[in-house]
Amino acid sequence: MPNIKIFSGSSHQDLSQKVADRLGLELGKVVTKKFSNQETCVEIGESVRGEDVYIVQSGCGEINDNLMELLIMINACKIASASRVTAVIPCFPYARQDKKDKGFFDIPVDNLYAEPAVLKWIKENIPEWKNCTIVSPDAGGAKRVTSIADRLNVDFALIHKERKKANEVDRMVLVGDVRDRVAILVDDMADTCGTVCHAVDKLISAGAVKVYAILTHGIFSGPAISRINNACFEAVVVTNTIPQEEKMKHCPKIQVIDISMILAEAIRRTHNGESVSYLFSHVPL
Repeated sequence: MPNIKIFSGSSHQDLSQKVADRLGLELGKVVTKKFSNQETCVEIGESVRGEDVYIVQSGCGEINDNLMELLIMINACKIASASRVTAVIPCFPYARQDKKDKGFFDIPVDNLYAEPAVLKWIKENIPEWKNCTIVSPDAGGAKRVTSIADRLNVDFALIHKERKKANEVDRMVLVGDVRDRVAILVDDMADTCGTVCHAVDKLISAGAVKVYAILTHGIFSGPAISRINNACFEAVVVTNTIPQEEKMKHCPKIQVIDISMILAEAIRRTHNGESVSYLFSHVPL
C-alpha cells in the first residue's frame, strides 16, 4: 500500500504488529522515552512527509501516559508534514460514562463494533448456541443484546440492578427466562467484574445450564481475576483491544477474540476512501 505508514504507541505493541502484518506493512520506526521528570518524549524515526499516517494506541495500562504519548505522536507527525494522521484507538479511554457520545469531536470519527466478531465466536465455539439466551447484566446494554439476539434468532434477557454507589451492586432482578438454557452475558467492558460475577450467580440460580461472558474490553483490575476464577463461568471471552497474556496465565477461563483484522480493514478502507460501515455487519477474512 503506497503512501501509508503505521506507527505503534507503547500500550499494545502486539496488536499493532498484527494489524501491520495483516496489511503487509512494516511498523514505522518510533522511539518513546521519558525525561527524568517523567515527561514523555517521542522521536519519529523515519520520514512521514506526504504520508497517510495511522497511529495505534489503546487506552489501557498507564492510561494517562499512553494518551499523552498518542497526542505527542500525532503532533510530531503533523509537524513532519504528514498529509493525514489518524488515531486508531482499540479501547477508547475516558469513555466510562459514555462521554464519547457527547459529540465533542470536530473531526471525522468512525466507531468500530466487535459485534460481528462476537457472533462468529458464538457460532463457532458454543455448540448449543441455538438454545441460548443473550443476557445484558444491566438495562443500559439492552440495545446491544437485542441486536445480537435478533441476529442469532434467539431470546434475550436483562438483569436490572440497583446500585448504592459506583462499583458496588446492591440488588439484581432477572427479567426474562434462562431455565434449561445456555446464558451468554454480553457487556462492553469488565473492570473489577463485580457486576458480571453477581450476574452469573443470578443466572445459575434461575436455572441456566451454562453461563458464558463475552466482554468487548477486558480491563480486569483489582479483584477481577480471583472473582472470575471463583465464579461459575464456562468461559470469559474478551477481545484483544487490551493485552491479555498476563491475565490468561492466572485465569484459564479467559479466551480472546482477535480483532486485528477489523482494525486492519478499517485502516485499508479509510486509506482508500471506501466505506467503513461494511464492518458493522461483517468480519473481514
